Amino acid sequence: MDQVRQRAARDQQRLDSGAVTSPKDLSNLQHEIASLAKRQGDLEDVVLEVMERREAAQERVTELTERVASVQSKIDDATGRRDAAFEEIDGETASVTKEREVVAAAIPADLLKLYDKLRVQQGGIGAAKLYARTCQGCRQELAITELSEIRAAAPDAVVRCENCSRILVRTAESGL
Repeated sequence: MDQVRQRAARDQQRLDSGAVTSPKDLSNLQHEIASLAKRQGDLEDVVLEVMERREAAQERVTELTERVASVQSKIDDATGRRDAAFEEIDGETASVTKEREVVAAAIPADLLKLYDKLRVQQGGIGAAKLYARTCQGCRQELAITELSEIRAAAPDAVVRCENCSRILVRTAESGL
């Protein structure tokens, strides 16, 4: 754009100085000056359009930067809550593990071994409550004959569900 301006100024200076004497050269020079003025106008329009597009792009960048900051803030908040929850879970796990160790120490070794084996086989649950004649481990109602055998068993005898093999914990709500 500067080259167009310089050339137009140089041509105008030649025209004004009177150095051009032939009418044909004068006409050509005037035509070139007009052509350069048009070219300069076109270039200025392009520059304005580019500046407008740059401004719109800058506004979009600012908007997106703010959105990214907002999302990052939400991520940071969620991460903080997740980490706090993990700490709480880890604390509860440690507490329950200690409680289990205390309880496990009072249980006969062979019964604890059976429970641990069943727990592995049954997806983490080795014993289930017998509630209203139903095993709460497999949710199956026990047969009459099985209930009769459980009624006849000694209170400290280990009884198991015929359906899922879990150890049945008998309570007053067992329905025996």
